[in-house]
Amino acid sequence: MSGFELAEEEERRKQRAPWGVIALVLLTGLALVRNGSGEFNEGPPQPASAAAADHGLPAGLLSQAAQPLGFALPDRVRIPAIQVDAPTIPVGLDMDGWVGAPPPEDPNLAGWFTGSVSPGEKGTAVVVGHVDNLQGPAVFYGLGSLAKGNRVEITRKDGKTAVFEVYGVEVFEKNNFPGDRVYASKGTAELRVITCGGGFSEQTGYDGNVVAFASLVEVR
Repeated sequence: MSGFELAEEEERRKQRAPWGVIALVLLTGLALVRNGSGEFNEGPPQPASAAAADHGLPAGLLSQAAQPLGFALPDRVRIPAIQVDAPTIPVGLDMDGWVGAPPPEDPNLAGWFTGSVSPGEKGTAVVVGHVDNLQGPAVFYGLGSLAKGNRVEITRKDGKTAVFEVYGVEVFEKNNFPGDRVYASKGTAELRVITCGGGFSEQTGYDGNVVAFASLVEVR
């Protein structure tokens, strides 16, 4: 990494928001509009109770944990189990202090939140995306159907691929979002993939967020 890149990364780290703040902005900043037409009226799949994450990182994953990487911008996210293969763009906080989701008109686009570590670094990286838009399902429509053991692959601008194993998928009410549990570092390289979920109303949109918990198990 060049001196310029090191300085840029140091500045980025200084601007990183504390997790206590992020817990609030994510739960309000991903309120999307669900398509109301025919085929998709039942809404996106919701996590099964059996997929709930343990409060600590499972022992099996601790033994498999890969060595964390240095900083690099993410390029694409792939989740084979739900046919996700999407480019990833940086997103920050918007003018209202919410996490800026990717442009809704592009359904196959994910966002890496720049207030978190990059995917593969030690700590908790955050990737967000729409569940749907006015035309139908979007990039993370199927997120709630993931199961423990599914893989999330993040290709990075440094040419490396960080492979994460899902160990939990849950939906949380936006008014009772467990920020510390979702975002706290476990001392390893972690990933959270987040979209909207739960109940839906025309007046308020989705009332929850679906969160996939995953841990780094391989670097290619």
